[in-house]
Amino acid sequence: MTVPDALEKQYKSIPLEHRLDMALSDALPAEYRPFMVREQWMVVKCYFARRADLTADEVAALLADQDHVIRLCIAKRPDLPADLVEACVHDRDPNVRHAISRNPCLTDTQRQHLLTDVDPLVARAAAKGAKQVQYRQRPGQAVLIR
Repeated sequence: MTVPDALEKQYKSIPLEHRLDMALSDALPAEYRPFMVREQWMVVKCYFARRADLTADEVAALLADQDHVIRLCIAKRPDLPADLVEACVHDRDPNVRHAISRNPCLTDTQRQHLLTDVDPLVARAAAKGAKQVQYRQRPGQAVLIR
């Protein structure tokens, strides 16, 4: 068994409750981060996706997730590169388009596109304009995007 395989086996042996705590922890071991990106438990991955300290590769991988809740968490980030903002603007799920519609990273063209979205809630959110991103940090936790 290789070292990465042994580490993944070790990670998967961690009880779910502890993984939830780890996903939010300001002391998350760096070697577990790749496993959190590919976590099978959606709630753990969702907690992890809300971290403000995600790397560009982690953000891109999470935005490619099949679950719209994970993509929605990413769409709220104020540090999205232009290509990922564009992906969110054209996401198949209206919840993701709604989240990106208030993102300060939107271009005027993207906002205009969202103003004509088939979902009236997305169009209404886009009309409100950019919303300041809110952060939260509880003791012992990483900074999270709300």
